Amino acid sequence: MAKTVFYSFHYERDVHRVQLVKNFNALEGQPLLNSQDWEKVRRGGDAAIEKWIKDQMAYKKAVIVLIGKETATRPWVKYEVEKAWADKKPLLGIRIHGLSSMGTTDSIGGNPFTNAGLTGVPIFDPTVTNWQGKIDSQATYKALSDKIELWSGQGVTRS
Repeated sequence: MAKTVFYSFHYERDVHRVQLVKNFNALEGQPLLNSQDWEKVRRGGDAAIEKWIKDQMAYKKAVIVLIGKETATRPWVKYEVEKAWADKKPLLGIRIHGLSSMGTTDSIGGNPFTNAGLTGVPIFDPTVTNWQGKIDSQATYKALSDKIELWSGQGVTRS
């Protein structure tokens, strides 16, 4: 299992869900920037963002894409996936749309690995639904907290 990971995700839409994942304390990920710090990096342009990603990903044992509704369409997520693959870091996805963000869950998002031209990268989905078919965010949270450490060691690497 990978104890140090880089989390790739859509910041604006999913940062609250990602904070829940980090609160498990099962894995050590990069620090989550607050919105002001993230804006400071973004103001530096593409080169500054690429440097931040490179620096944060450098010593991580795996890259986990935390997949929300719009994650698959984000250009920086695609860049992070391609970088992880090129660097031969284990890569996997975990769906987080079933976690509550500000009291609401989200709908499922697309496969971010397809946009990078990759197949066979595992995507785990802890989402639990109730008898009515509605997402149970508390049960989803528990399912993810119970399995994230195990899943972190099941990424695939470019050969």
